[in-house]
Amino acid sequence: MLRLEHIQKIYPTGEVLKDINWEVKTGDRIGLVGANGAGKSTQLKIIAGEIEPTAGHIVKPTNFKVGYLSQEFAVDLANTVKVEFWTVFAEANQIQAELAQVNLALEQIKEGEDFNPLLKKLDRLQRRFEELYGYELESQIDKILPELGFSPEDGDRRVGEFSGGWQMRMNLGKVMLTSPDLMLLDEPTNHLDLETIQWLEEYLKGQKVPMVIVSHDRTFLDRLCTQIVETERGISSTYLGNYSRYLEQKTENRDAQLSSFERQQKYIEKQQVFVERFRASANRSTQAKSREKLLDKMQKIEAPETQVRTLKFKFPSPSRSGKITVTIKNLTHAYGDKILFLGADLEIENGDKVAFLGANGTGKSTLLRFIVGTEMPNESEITYGHNVQIGYFEQNQAEALDLHRTVLDTIQDEFPDRDHQEVRSLLGQFLFSGDTVFKKVRDISGGEKARLALAKMLWKPVNFLILDEPTNHLDIPAKEMLENAIQEYAGTVAIVSHDRYFIAQTATKIVEIRDGLLHVYLGNYDYYLDKKEAEKREQARKSAELAKQNKVKRKK
Repeated sequence: MLRLEHIQKIYPTGEVLKDINWEVKTGDRIGLVGANGAGKSTQLKIIAGEIEPTAGHIVKPTNFKVGYLSQEFAVDLANTVKVEFWTVFAEANQIQAELAQVNLALEQIKEGEDFNPLLKKLDRLQRRFEELYGYELESQIDKILPELGFSPEDGDRRVGEFSGGWQMRMNLGKVMLTSPDLMLLDEPTNHLDLETIQWLEEYLKGQKVPMVIVSHDRTFLDRLCTQIVETERGISSTYLGNYSRYLEQKTENRDAQLSSFERQQKYIEKQQVFVERFRASANRSTQAKSREKLLDKMQKIEAPETQVRTLKFKFPSPSRSGKITVTIKNLTHAYGDKILFLGADLEIENGDKVAFLGANGTGKSTLLRFIVGTEMPNESEITYGHNVQIGYFEQNQAEALDLHRTVLDTIQDEFPDRDHQEVRSLLGQFLFSGDTVFKKVRDISGGEKARLALAKMLWKPVNFLILDEPTNHLDIPAKEMLENAIQEYAGTVAIVSHDRYFIAQTATKIVEIRDGLLHVYLGNYDYYLDKKEAEKREQARKSAELAKQNKVKRKK
């Protein structure tokens, strides 16, 4: 269906893609994985035709249509939802506007004037509009609205009235309306709440069109993908199955390669001993030379890459605090008419690793700000336990860095008592080495900014970590290192995150914000999911029982 053959891409700053070879077939849902900067989005842009490869080519059928949902999707906030969908049909839109002008001109024509040119233009425009199936486009939009979760009334509402998650649905709908032969999705789950991510999974599963997905959401890749294509050091490798199967295969391949490498090394060593021993022998020198030639011609097996540079750090050992870290009583807060909390209570104990869940807008980040004290609620009693020391990672902390300072200065300013070598060592743990530390913050990537913001927290000895979306812009290897650091941390942690895999790896208690209250689940993420499923079954049972009782009442 579509095949990338020996794709190479070189920028002035260096080679990003060296030898990319993979293909998409009917029914495939391919996940592109790799560290930040590996060239995943570059591959999508090459497929979409936005940039040209330096070498290699793409094999695809004639008139092959690619739909591309990029990270930076654009909508006109002033449009209604239906008008926004109509923007996909650029030519049909133009013709429709011209038809309106021609019809207006015909209405205004005076007696005796020649209207044949207008009739000819009207006929030409109508024929082209029919060729574009223009009269069916309105019904296509009406059909896709409920598929995306919109009500019929939503079609006439302004785009600006909807959240970012709903605007993502609009852009996805615009891609689907083009009837693509292949869909490209670049970080589609960014900034979506869990409910919307789960909706997106189910929606994409129901589509027959093949797709290529770039995402750092491992659960999303696990539930959707039929293949994983990894890009490492500019070279692609294809693995059949979802993300979990990819990890298994990669481990198996590395073990097999290591075993083959070790066997070959033993064989080479044995042959070299023979060559050295009998090189000058009158009877066996010919045999020794023959073996030496054989070694020279042998295709050497490379040792597996085991020393890949990854983020490596741990939080400082915390000082002891009291049994209770923080207590919240009768939390009540509203912004205008929007009530976030209404008499909510919560107690977090020392050593808890709490994940706060809830739809966007329910007040997760607001709750963290209340606990930190950077914002005050309308009404509440928030008390801290003995010797509680807070470290706070804000949601937009990476964006709050001073763009004009260097990477090195950013840490040195934060910890002026630390010497130059200590700061360089810390930055090395976060993959800032060589001249990278002298770069201005404005010149580093979003992932590097996130790592730098985390580094600022490392030397602060606290026993209560409050982390608001700490995985934003982090690639999968960096997320794994952060997960390990939180698992090993002996203090208390409060987390807001939309990354289900991250929550599953770190949280020991779940707090769901729902209906203005804090609902506590005394277990990990899997326990929470099981309880939610049980709650749904119980609600369904009660609804069925109520319906049965109402039916009996009506009969009586």
